[in-house]
Amino acid sequence: MDFPVEKLFSLLVLFQIKHFIADFPLQREYMLKKAMPGWNFLLPLSLHCSVHAFLTLLITLYVNPSLWWLALVDFGIHFTMDRIKSGPRYLGRFNDRNKPGFWNALGFDQMIHHLTHYSIIYTLLTT
Repeated sequence: MDFPVEKLFSLLVLFQIKHFIADFPLQREYMLKKAMPGWNFLLPLSLHCSVHAFLTLLITLYVNPSLWWLALVDFGIHFTMDRIKSGPRYLGRFNDRNKPGFWNALGFDQMIHHLTHYSIIYTLLTT
């Protein structure tokens, strides 16, 4: 494995910025309905994950266009993790911000997203 540290660092920073932009400024009020019970979560969560996938697609097309499919991987993992984190029958039942369960669920969610980005970066640098 021989790649420039500068490229690794740049991608780490870029994916951190991408995650912030997609999870905060671009997550509209409608997308927060991803915690709805039943199947009402499907469209809001899909839209939210599509924003993440689109930004990942832009990065992958710039770095290595043949790895465009990593955007689909990001979509799938983000969708699954956000549903587990926000679904009322899953980790979403820990919705009291004054209790450790809420913060543990949020931290786990963020860790999975960052590990996904690290895996994407690894693939971009080694393929």
